[in-house]
Amino acid sequence: MSSFEIYGGKQLEGKIKVQGAKNEALQVLCATLLTEEEVIISNLPNIEDVNRLIELLSGMGVKVRRLAAGKFSFEAKEIDFSYLETEDFFQKANRLRGSIMLLGPMLGRFKKAVAPRPGGDKIGRRKLDTHFTGLSKLGAKFDYSPHSSLYKVSAEHLKGCYMLLDEASVTGTANILMAAVLSEGKTTIFNAACEPYILQLCKMLNQMGAQISGLGSNLLIINGVQHLSACQHTLLPDMIETGSFIGLAALTRSQITIENVGYEYLGIIPDVFARLGIQMERIGDNIFIPSQQSYEIENYMDGSIMTISDAPWPGFTPDLISIALVTAIQAKGSVLIHQKMFESRLFFVDKLIDMGAQIILCDPHRATVIGLNHQYPLRGTVMTSPDIRAGVAQLIAALSAEGKSIIRNIEQIDRGYQNIDVRLQALGAQIKRID
Repeated sequence: MSSFEIYGGKQLEGKIKVQGAKNEALQVLCATLLTEEEVIISNLPNIEDVNRLIELLSGMGVKVRRLAAGKFSFEAKEIDFSYLETEDFFQKANRLRGSIMLLGPMLGRFKKAVAPRPGGDKIGRRKLDTHFTGLSKLGAKFDYSPHSSLYKVSAEHLKGCYMLLDEASVTGTANILMAAVLSEGKTTIFNAACEPYILQLCKMLNQMGAQISGLGSNLLIINGVQHLSACQHTLLPDMIETGSFIGLAALTRSQITIENVGYEYLGIIPDVFARLGIQMERIGDNIFIPSQQSYEIENYMDGSIMTISDAPWPGFTPDLISIALVTAIQAKGSVLIHQKMFESRLFFVDKLIDMGAQIILCDPHRATVIGLNHQYPLRGTVMTSPDIRAGVAQLIAALSAEGKSIIRNIEQIDRGYQNIDVRLQALGAQIKRID
C-alpha cells in the first residue's frame, strides 16, 4: 500500500491541465465491444480504473494497440468467452465498478454476457436494479449466483420497448443504451441520465451508425440497427478534476490556471464554487483563479444558511460534494452540505475535524461546515483514503495544513487522478509518494 507524504501550508502557483474524463472513459471503452471494426479513442487518462478496464478487454480477446499517449485502438473481432469463466476475469472485473457496463454491449452484440458483482468506491449502497430492469425489458434473462457472485445474462432476441427508469443512473442508462442500439425496433428511455458522459456516449454510438435522438436530454429514443462500424472518439476533459483544482486553489490561497476544462460542459459547477465566494475568470477554455486571502459563502436572500446538495444532472454532481465540503473549511461563513445519494460518503470528515476543521456531521447525509476564514490553519495528520473523491479532499486539506500529513491507501486516488503528485509538484507542492 502506497502513501503520500505532504508538507502543507504553501501557496501554489502555475498551470495545470485537466485529464480526460474518467467516467466517460469507462463507458466508451465498453462500447468498443459493439463492433468488430476498429475504434480509436483519444484523451484516455492514465489512471488505474481505465488501465484495468483496458487489461480486461485485452483478456477478453479485444486487440488493443497504444497509438500515442492517451490514444488507443480497439478491435473486438472475436471474444474469448472461455475467459469469462476464469478466475483472472473475475478478479479483474470484481475490482472495477465500471465492469458492470460490459453487460449491455455484450448482450446487444452476442446475446449473452457475464459479469461479477462489481467493486469500486465504498461510499454506501449502489444498487444495480436499474441496469437489470432495463435490460430485462429489452428481453434479457438474468441469473445470479450468490456463491460465485456472478451475474449471467442472455437473450434469444432483444426487442425495443418503452421504459421509465426508476432512477437517472448514469451507468444504468449507458448499459441499457448500449444494448438497445442493436435491438430490434424502437426503444424509448425516459428519466435517462443526461450527464455529459451520456451525451458523449450517444455521439460516439451515432458516429458508429446507431440512431439515437434526444441527445443531452432525459428522453432518449433509439431505433435499433443491425450492426455498428468503426469510429474515432475523443474524451471530454474531466469535470471532476476541474472542480477539484478550483477547491485546491481556494483552500491553499493559490494562483492557478486550470487548462482545457471543456467549459461548456461544466454545467453549474463554476456557479456552485462561486457561491462559496471563490473568484474565477474564464479565459477561452481555461479557468484562472487568483490568490484569495479570504472568500465568503453566500447566504440565501432571506439570510438563511446556504445548502449545497447533489442532484442528477444538470444538478451538482455527487462526485464534487466532498470537494465542496473541504473547500468550505476555510471560507467565511457557514454552509450545509447535503449528500443525498450515498450514506457513507461523508464519513471521512472525522479526519478533517482532527485537523481543526469546524464540521458538524448531522447524520450520514448532512454536514454543517463553519468556515474558519483562514484565522486558524489546519494541522497535519495521518489519514487513509476511503474512496477516490474523499481521498482527493483529504489531499487538498493536507496541502493547506501546517506541518506534515500522511495519506495512506492512495491507490484509491490513483484510480481517478493521473500522476497527481507529479502534477502538483509542478505547482510547487511539497508532496512525495512513499511505496
